[in-house]
Amino acid sequence: MQAHQVIKKPLLTEKSTFHSDVSKRFSFEVAPEARKDEIKAAIQELYKVRVLSVNTVTRRGRYRRMRYGMIPPKFSKKAIVRIHPDDVIELV
Repeated sequence: MQAHQVIKKPLLTEKSTFHSDVSKRFSFEVAPEARKDEIKAAIQELYKVRVLSVNTVTRRGRYRRMRYGMIPPKFSKKAIVRIHPDDVIELV
C-alpha cells in the first residue's frame, strides 16, 4: 500500500496533544489492514522523521439500533508512533 493509503489522518485530541509535547508520541488513524512496518515506513516517508516504535490499537465499534434493524459496528485502527527526540511533526 502507498503511504497516503496507510495513514488516514492524524488524531488531535487533548490526550494525544499532551503526549506529543511530553514524550514525542503521535496518534494516527490508519487503515485496518496496515501492519506496523508499513505504518513506520509511511510515517517516515510522509513526515521525514525517524520512527523509534509503533504501537497499534484496534478500536471496535458498537452495534447501533435503528428502526429498520441493527447496524453492524465500524472498526478502526489507531497507531501511536514514537519519534526520535530531535525530530518534529507539525500537526496543526
